[in-house]
Amino acid sequence: MTNNNIILGANQFGKAEVRLVKITRDTDRHEIEDLNVTSQLRGDFQAAHLDGDNAHVVPTDTQKNTVYGFARDGVGSPEAFLLRLGTHFTSEFDWVTGGRWAAESYAWNRIQAKGQEHDHAFVKSNQEIRTAVVVKDGGKTHVLAGLKDLTVLKSTQSGFSGFPVDKYTTLAETSDRILATDVAARWRFNPEAVDGDFDFNASYEDVKALLLEGFSENFSHALQNTLFEMGQKVLAAHPEIDEMKFSMPNKHHFLVDLSPFGQDNPNEVFFAADRPYGLIEATVTRENASDAGNVWEGVAGFC
Repeated sequence: MTNNNIILGANQFGKAEVRLVKITRDTDRHEIEDLNVTSQLRGDFQAAHLDGDNAHVVPTDTQKNTVYGFARDGVGSPEAFLLRLGTHFTSEFDWVTGGRWAAESYAWNRIQAKGQEHDHAFVKSNQEIRTAVVVKDGGKTHVLAGLKDLTVLKSTQSGFSGFPVDKYTTLAETSDRILATDVAARWRFNPEAVDGDFDFNASYEDVKALLLEGFSENFSHALQNTLFEMGQKVLAAHPEIDEMKFSMPNKHHFLVDLSPFGQDNPNEVFFAADRPYGLIEATVTRENASDAGNVWEGVAGFC
């Protein structure tokens, strides 16, 4: 039974979370690149959905193998690697008109052995996870760089006051508190400002440094205040970036009452609560930012 009022809407398909570890061993000093890559294709796949005709269905296994095959020639930055994948799929198959390619990149540091960095032994870094997304839609290519799980804390120079009070308010105002958060951020490049030759690795390191610097500077009147200052600092230094989206939980630290033990607590002993938590999300953008197209579709929440 068919219903003429029901049609196929937007769709995509691919291989999710392809785990890729690339060791470059052209010298005695090896390099390691560790990624989790997702490939999703968009285009003319109506017959597959409506008629069971797979003539246009590029197998997800093929997409997985392409990731590994491309890695043989090197990864470089996750953004450049995704751009290569996107260009391949949209040029290899006429009916693939676009897609979404995403990656998480995990950092490894060299183990210190006898006072020197080891050539081929590594310890995984848990400071943050680097993220990247490339979206191709017709003739447009958009690149999102980003990071998540960047945990930061400042032990003073933060307060929270002047907020509205009603019968349910129990929170006391403070001019000296711990401010801590897990920074998740994505930043969108102007499509006209970057290409496959752009140094995404250097850009990422500088943006991360600016985010950390922005968090540490100035008195924070609220996490919203600090979030905006962090984004503003990055956009001021990087004209090729048009907008940033942030998702930052407020990792609350509550002062422990030590008076039952006959002790004072001059803002030194805290209970770190994991939930519930405040969740602050916002976009920091340029007034004349380029059109984002559909790049943010499928990105959970703000990040």
